[in-house]
Amino acid sequence: MPKLDHVREELNEVFPQTSWVRGRSIAVLLPCYNEATSIADVVTDFRRALPSAKVYVYDNNSTDDTSGAANRAGAIVRAEPHQGKGSVVRRMLADVDADIYVLADGDATYNPDAAGHLIDVLVTRNLDMVVGTRAPTKGAYRRGHQTGNRFFNLAIQHLFGPGFSDILSGYRVLSRRFAKSFPATSTGFEIETELSVHALDLKIATAEIPLRYGARLAGSHSKLRTCRDGLRIFGALLWLYKEVKPLSFFGAIGVSLTIAAFGISLPLAWTYLETGLVPRLPTAILATGMVQLGVLSFAIGLVLDAIARGRREAKRMRYLDLQSVAEKT
Repeated sequence: MPKLDHVREELNEVFPQTSWVRGRSIAVLLPCYNEATSIADVVTDFRRALPSAKVYVYDNNSTDDTSGAANRAGAIVRAEPHQGKGSVVRRMLADVDADIYVLADGDATYNPDAAGHLIDVLVTRNLDMVVGTRAPTKGAYRRGHQTGNRFFNLAIQHLFGPGFSDILSGYRVLSRRFAKSFPATSTGFEIETELSVHALDLKIATAEIPLRYGARLAGSHSKLRTCRDGLRIFGALLWLYKEVKPLSFFGAIGVSLTIAAFGISLPLAWTYLETGLVPRLPTAILATGMVQLGVLSFAIGLVLDAIARGRREAKRMRYLDLQSVAEKT
């Protein structure tokens, strides 16, 4: 896959606005859980930055006044009973119909004024996803989050190829055909990883734009738990690798088992050549079983790879069936 276009802009919070709103419907999607402290400001800022857009707030079982604050600020408020950010994003993309989707968080860490610029890049370059990569201000990131983000970015590049430098960014602009062809399955914070892998798997045109990422407001707390959610994201990454590249996944298991089997069988082979005897029969049986499992794993990878190709073609056809943003220009 060719390297995705990285648009290097000055981080001075000045974003030129052009004619991207003409003839297009825009939906701002804000998944929220206990964000009463900040959601009103976020809704107000997005309504000011995108006057023609509809702002949707999906309340994910909040125990504070998130819904009330969002409603008073002028948002369209709906509820999603299934807990988790991935569940909310899946529901939002299914419910809301628009030409362009702006996906952000309700914690006031992303700059709504940048939305118009992200949309402009999406439309003028005929892209299907533009990611606002995070250039954090002091205190915006916890150290564990920084380390985890670097690790997952490197893992994505190694497993799926280069293309993204911040796969966990929650600030994205999506075209209609990307949003409606995205088979979201994640339930938690791994949804951003799934969005990125979907784009890499189908070789969808995307871009990244570095934006300032601020600290949360006083009284607002992150719902991301470093260890628990980090393990969930890592598990989702392995699952996506198995789904997208099953031959590589199961082939690696097969090769590892076969190498290990040869390693433990070498002393047996040497003894057999010297004496004509196999004194450690259980080890010989173990080595034989490991080789059989290795061959079986490789065969499973071949079968699943054919299935994955068919699924990829089906997703690609669904993606091509939907109208692109450029066709509305």
